[in-house]
Amino acid sequence: MTNSNPWAAFSGPNLGYVMDMYDLYLTSPEEVDAELVALFEQYGAPVDTTAQAAVATTGAANTGDIQKVLAAVQLADAIRQHGHLAADIYPLHNQNLDTTRIETSAYNLTDADLREVPASVLLNNVPANVNNGLDAINYLKEIYTNKIAYEFNQVVGKDEREWIQSKIESGALNAPLSNDDKKAVLNMLNKVEGFEQFLHKTFVGVKRFSIEGVDALVVLIEEIIKGSEASGVKNIQIGMAHRGRLNVLTHNVHKPYKMMLADFAHVPSELFVPEDGSLKVTKGWSNDAKYHLGATYKAPNGTTIGLAYNPSHLEVVSPVVTGQTRAAQDDTSKAGAPVQDASKALAILVHGDAAFAGQGVVTETMNYSRTKGFGTGGSVHIIANNMIGFTTERFDSRSTVYSSDPAKGYEVPVIHVNADEPEAVVQVARFAVEYREKFGKDILVDLIGYRRYGHNEMDEPMITNPAMYNLVHKHDTVRALYGKQLAAEGVVTEAEVEQLQKDIKAELQADLDFIKEQGAGKHSELTMPEAVANGYELVETGVEKARLEKMNEELLTFPEDFHVFKKLNKILNRRRDPFQGKGKIDWGHAETLAFGTILQDGNPIRITGQDAQRGTFSQRHLVLHDEQNGNEYTPLHGISGSNASFTAINSPLSEASIVGYEYGYNLQNEDALTIWEAQYGDFANMAQMMFDNFVSATRSKWGVRSGLVLSLPHSAEGQGSEHTSARLERFLQLSAENNWTVVMLSSAANYFHLLRQQAAILGTDEVRPLVMMSPKSLLRNQIVAADVEELTSGKFQTIIEHPTTGKNVDAVENIVLASGKMAIDLAEKIGEGEGFDHLHLVRVEQLYPFPEKEIADVFAKFPNAKTIKWAQEEPKNMGSWFLADPYLRELATDAQEVKYIGRPALSSPAEGDADAYKEAQAIVIEDSLSK
Repeated sequence: MTNSNPWAAFSGPNLGYVMDMYDLYLTSPEEVDAELVALFEQYGAPVDTTAQAAVATTGAANTGDIQKVLAAVQLADAIRQHGHLAADIYPLHNQNLDTTRIETSAYNLTDADLREVPASVLLNNVPANVNNGLDAINYLKEIYTNKIAYEFNQVVGKDEREWIQSKIESGALNAPLSNDDKKAVLNMLNKVEGFEQFLHKTFVGVKRFSIEGVDALVVLIEEIIKGSEASGVKNIQIGMAHRGRLNVLTHNVHKPYKMMLADFAHVPSELFVPEDGSLKVTKGWSNDAKYHLGATYKAPNGTTIGLAYNPSHLEVVSPVVTGQTRAAQDDTSKAGAPVQDASKALAILVHGDAAFAGQGVVTETMNYSRTKGFGTGGSVHIIANNMIGFTTERFDSRSTVYSSDPAKGYEVPVIHVNADEPEAVVQVARFAVEYREKFGKDILVDLIGYRRYGHNEMDEPMITNPAMYNLVHKHDTVRALYGKQLAAEGVVTEAEVEQLQKDIKAELQADLDFIKEQGAGKHSELTMPEAVANGYELVETGVEKARLEKMNEELLTFPEDFHVFKKLNKILNRRRDPFQGKGKIDWGHAETLAFGTILQDGNPIRITGQDAQRGTFSQRHLVLHDEQNGNEYTPLHGISGSNASFTAINSPLSEASIVGYEYGYNLQNEDALTIWEAQYGDFANMAQMMFDNFVSATRSKWGVRSGLVLSLPHSAEGQGSEHTSARLERFLQLSAENNWTVVMLSSAANYFHLLRQQAAILGTDEVRPLVMMSPKSLLRNQIVAADVEELTSGKFQTIIEHPTTGKNVDAVENIVLASGKMAIDLAEKIGEGEGFDHLHLVRVEQLYPFPEKEIADVFAKFPNAKTIKWAQEEPKNMGSWFLADPYLRELATDAQEVKYIGRPALSSPAEGDADAYKEAQAIVIEDSLSK
């Protein structure tokens, strides 16, 4: 409904009837026609003066029939809501259009009826050429059923909805471009098509996943970049899968033709990196397919444009890019919470049509888009809509009318646009930029085209999709269509259109000849950097006692008007005891002290997870809540000497997207200690593709460095199979080439030093991710807790020799190695060591890289050892046994037996109830400690 006063259409008996209905509405609204109720709710009581003015200005002699006016209002709103179903948005014209909801006859209206309705009842701002209701309806149909279609009824905010409607109905999105803009668009389309056709003919059958059919994607992205730059955005991050990626890299991210052609011609592309330093590209030693690689361009005006490196797992790059974008928006250089400026950076996320509807990570990404901890001020989403997924038709790939429909559940406006109408595409891009800047929300552009070839250039689509491809083969390209249009308009001549084609072909051929000449006989030498091959050196990470004690007191000093929950206040106040010689520092306490020292050293910290602020096991308490009013206070914001920001964020109940987000955040801000904590370790299963495609392999594939920390609660506690295992074995199976560090700790002090060690390598060539199997019941176990002195000196220990065993060297016959809770279960049984002279317990804190030297040194100290036991609580086919087994056999002497101690191979990671667990665990402990 519009903002215009509808009562202007009524007078005399009709107005009297409306007034009577209003009186009835006030007492019994259920007895009033629903359309009238809607009018009363929006416009209030009907008045006579407005109607008289309307009659005077429109010259309407007949006041009309109230039902006709209401029907006209219904028709106008139907056009706004359902016009998209009848819009000319399909280039191949192969979809059935639905006009039934916007036909005049459906509302029992005639043209004569509509002529008697004032246009101001149906339109907010009546154009000069609209004289009555019929003109207004025709105008709305022209606006809403043309080459651009709109869905915005899902937007809840009234001001936002009215702004969108006013922009559409003003005709701004149908305004013609200037001649210079038209020429620029044609030139870009010519480059896009010329690049693809040159590759197609020169490198026959080579996969490139061409853009052809949605060529206007490059035009759309370029216009979004230009508009965003004009509004002050200085960092633009693009995420997309492989379809059209090479063209976007070339024309939006400015990777030179020479570099792209070199990749196809098997010539080292690094030979042709621009000498001005404007383009940053990296490669790993294993390298990757050319359509997975990214690049970052620094424009002369200072704008950074990046295309994220991305595997073929389609949509998983979206959260990575939004994480990078947020990091570019956050000022983390000062104490307190990071300060976000959403105007500094923008994410452009390009999706496939089948993937947008089919991949859950898409909706995860939209779900967090307006949360405090993950919002970026709105992303511009683009569906590069081929109307097909691989060989799957739309009716097999989704259950919705449009692939874009999931976005409507998040109040995201959707703009559908015909990819064969480049001027409409430009106007939609300008609208998207303006909308994002004004409302700070996601917006979705559904760029509807087709796919000129098969899924890849070796695929024959006529086998599975003959109906579509019979149309495609007869359909002119968008460049050809637009060239004809501009020639007909007199903007360019046909000769100029032809010359553009010749010029791009000549340029590409010249570049190909050049790179073949310059690259003859040369090959890329991609090797692992020494810093990766050698690993990092463990540094001293102790912190002087006075510094820790001062910080500890500051962490326990709250604002006078802040009321800590009394029970929690007692727990926190116990954190003074260790500095007064009365207790130990537990896990959560050690973590907070480590965080504080890292902030003082200048590294910002961001920790997220579904219960990150409190901690899943109520052990952390990084953010406190006033028990009287709910206000929040973050103690780490109150420590002195802090030189960086700190934030702890409770995340949405998503794993894949949040892991990807934090990975991206760390890529952009290399100095930030970025931590994702699973609520329980098995939740990480939902993010497996992030570990496989990004975290574990980005350095070797793409040369991209990451220092992301994963904290995954892991251990059998008798609570059943779920929430027991973080699937340690999967991370160890992915371990190679020093790609990350995998630990399972049994010491709060070691955790303190590990966090400081990880912070020390951030931003260096030695950096790598950290995967930590974190404890549950050990969080408060006093064997795990630390003395203050353990934090004031030393460094991270890859193994810990248990202090109550191995004292009688000659008596040791068994060396037992275990990690995490298994090691502590054994330690509790051993106690002070009485009766256990025959064994020595080694707590293996770091599993990968496997601490061979340290374990070898232990073995050497006990010459009489006959048996090497590896004990674990996970089943034999899980956990760390398969990693440790070959190392231990290599380190053991021929006379020593290497034995696995634990449960047999099982399909489930743990017993289903507490009694069964205790019985099985008791057997493992007994076997581990027996002679």
